[in-house]
Amino acid sequence: MTSLFVDCPTGLAGDMLLAACLDLGVPEAVIHEPLRQLGFGHAYSLKVEEASSGGLRGVRLVVKGTEAQPPHRHWCELRERINGSSLAAPLRQRVLAVFEALADAEAAVHGTNPEAVHFHEVGAIDSLVDVVGVCAALEHLQVSSLLCTPPPAGRGTVATAHGVLPVPVPAVLELARRHGVTLRCGVEWPEAELTTPTGLALMALQADGFGWPSVLEPFATGVGLGHRQLDRPNLLRLIQLQPAAQPALDQPQWQALVVQEAWIDDASAEAIAWLVAQLRSGGALDVACAPIQMKKGRAGTAVTALVRAEHAEALRQIWWRESPTLGLRERQQGRWVLPRRRGTLVTSWGDLAAKQTRRPDGQLEIKPERDALQQLADQNGLSPSRLLSQLRLDADGFQPCEDWRC
Repeated sequence: MTSLFVDCPTGLAGDMLLAACLDLGVPEAVIHEPLRQLGFGHAYSLKVEEASSGGLRGVRLVVKGTEAQPPHRHWCELRERINGSSLAAPLRQRVLAVFEALADAEAAVHGTNPEAVHFHEVGAIDSLVDVVGVCAALEHLQVSSLLCTPPPAGRGTVATAHGVLPVPVPAVLELARRHGVTLRCGVEWPEAELTTPTGLALMALQADGFGWPSVLEPFATGVGLGHRQLDRPNLLRLIQLQPAAQPALDQPQWQALVVQEAWIDDASAEAIAWLVAQLRSGGALDVACAPIQMKKGRAGTAVTALVRAEHAEALRQIWWRESPTLGLRERQQGRWVLPRRRGTLVTSWGDLAAKQTRRPDGQLEIKPERDALQQLADQNGLSPSRLLSQLRLDADGFQPCEDWRC
């Protein structure tokens, strides 16, 4: 599986994305075969050339239609052709999703029904090659995650089939609105259409999100060049990230955490206990309380929760709902965690729920669950400490019920 990062400092366009895929090593046959299956094999020619922009190398594409009289297709006809093709289901779904987004956006800005959107509005043969080609390339690369930087929209005007339109063009604005994409704007950008409807639709439907990765470990890079001459290199970079190393499940592992904390001086002990219980049931790894002296000499309670990063937002809602605090501090933190697994310790007094932990030197340790220890001690007329002293806490009697985890 492949993780990709799209860096688009001068915008998003379908031909730039496709050129970057080819520069990354995707064979041209991957692009041509699905277009042939759709019946467009003789409707275009594709020129792929190494070139430079602003002194930086990359690949530039030129798509030309070869039909003497290109038919005037509607979106409903194109959709029927895609659905009736022999394309593999995952690729067919990718292509349909992108074209449907384009058709819906064009229909919205022109005040018509998506079924009636003309093919030139969804994209002529060049956009068809771009959409099918990029989707096929992503399938070929077996992309598991795809992140894209927020694209710059550009400014000024552009000539289109509908006349001169303002930049960003209406379809780009509609796509951004519908799919929650933030466009970068400002006078620092060149007067040009930097992000096209086709380019934005591809990323809006195929990317997992728009932003920058917290770390960048490049494995390979494909560079797609634009056709406009700008005051800077006009390029898009498709960066393949280093494959994530699979951690050994029986070794200590690092976990990223978020520490959430609030100091509360206007809640009862019962209310604090309820808040702690709600945070724990909501996914907090642990919650601790400590008495503190707050302003005006008031006694307060510091409530601190350890939270997995993916649960941070859900826990914030609990803080706002279940506590009177007006603010919540957060900081990024982490911890090293020893691998452990749950299971049953078979003893002469009965079975006992327990955890098994592996130390870095390979030593295995077993820790009975306190509630289970108390219950078994009561059944045998012993105190928990007396029973614990009689147990053989070794691996021979431990029967795991799950794999190692951290």
